[in-house]
Amino acid sequence: MNWDIEAPNVVTEARFRELVESGYSAEILCQESAHKKGPSYYGVWIMRVVSDEGVEKLLVTARTRTTYNDIKIREFKTITGVVSFLTGIGFSHADVPLEEGQRTTHKLSATDKGGSK
Repeated sequence: MNWDIEAPNVVTEARFRELVESGYSAEILCQESAHKKGPSYYGVWIMRVVSDEGVEKLLVTARTRTTYNDIKIREFKTITGVVSFLTGIGFSHADVPLEEGQRTTHKLSATDKGGSK
């Protein structure tokens, strides 16, 4: 399957990482305001990559037999999940929006790129 032709506005995690490393920004969008439950904060966040020209691609889950190959937007339910994903890509910090409708943008710096290898 050629994802650029058949699904131009979505990417899986592997492609998301490649695009961020090549200069795209990672944008975190808060879909449901964060609330504290025990020692953790819960909410709903989604991510997308955005090029300098404004091309946007949503992060989706990988296709599997259990999802019948449906494309599903990847949702993060905890701040820990968002931070873990961002540090896994190579970011040295995470600015996570806490209120529904808010968004933040991250771009890998030369320092981040050097530390992720």
